[in-house]
Amino acid sequence: MTGLNPETDCLVEVAVVITNSELELLDEGLDVVIKPRPESWSNMSDFVLNMHTESGLINEVENGLSLEDAEQVILDYVKKFVPNPKEAPLAGNTIGTDRMFLNKYMPQLDQHLHYRNIDVSSIKELTRRWYPRVYFQLPKKDGGHRALADILESIQELRYYRQTVMVPVPGPSTEQAKAASQNLEGTN
Repeated sequence: MTGLNPETDCLVEVAVVITNSELELLDEGLDVVIKPRPESWSNMSDFVLNMHTESGLINEVENGLSLEDAEQVILDYVKKFVPNPKEAPLAGNTIGTDRMFLNKYMPQLDQHLHYRNIDVSSIKELTRRWYPRVYFQLPKKDGGHRALADILESIQELRYYRQTVMVPVPGPSTEQAKAASQNLEGTN
């Protein structure tokens, strides 16, 4: 993105990786560079410009796809693995902004995705508060702010939480979970 405001900024790169429910990659993924509107460059902060320069993305956008072509390529890729609409959730780190941009700039893709999101950063924040020992052992990231690398790191991070936080033992039995749920019903 050229910034975080979908009203003034635009998409410059979108990557997609499809996994199964076990977080196993079904394909190596898709990375699409998008040629932004000329006015988007003037809105870009120095921080974002430096980030895209250091990552090498700035050198690729001039040859990027149009927004319309990019959306079609991405939608075709998603449909190859998830042909039915409203089945594939959007997943990744801090994806609220991603969702706003998809809604504005790639509405067909946004409509094909499920309305539910899997936001790894939410799990990270809960882990930081409730399982600090696990939080401070997080795998290191070095995606360089490129979309495909960021997604692959998010998948790795989610795998880590699955192995360290979402573990069956010493988790509650079904009866204990049901009792906990019943105890919480109607409380604030």
